[in-house]
Amino acid sequence: MFRRKRHGAEEIAQAPSSLLAPGTEAPSFTLPATEGERLSLSEFRGQPVVLVFYPADWSPVCGDQLTLYNEVLPLFEEHQAQVLAISVDGIWCHRAFAENRNLRFPLLTDFEPKGAVARAYGVYDAQAGTNKRALFVIDGGGIIHWSYVSPSGINPGADGILTALESL
Repeated sequence: MFRRKRHGAEEIAQAPSSLLAPGTEAPSFTLPATEGERLSLSEFRGQPVVLVFYPADWSPVCGDQLTLYNEVLPLFEEHQAQVLAISVDGIWCHRAFAENRNLRFPLLTDFEPKGAVARAYGVYDAQAGTNKRALFVIDGGGIIHWSYVSPSGINPGADGILTALESL
């Protein structure tokens, strides 16, 4: 649940309780990528975006998943797709993780307010305090073309993403 002030009174807005479906406009966001650098989804308008929500840096499944995407990055790039990965970990944790894994795509921090972007996409796990393992392919017009939530302990691989990119 989000709480925000509006005209001096507190308004409570419900976050989506489930994964945003294809055909839905992708919620906009601007998140820290590194110290002093922020990236916005709108910067990638006109090209597909592979949006990867993952629970945490340094966990075995997340490490394998993001390393796989790094290895198949040339296949995503054939479709002019930009990969953006998001977790609730901080920028320093992301920096160390990205350097350790030699990742060539941005890791964005959904740290404060914690999980706000994941909530907007319906993929925040409030009980665990992390993102669910979710994937979105967003078309160049900012519309969700494909979405998927994987069980937390299972690497969803890249086949679904590639199939979605090919069908754009």
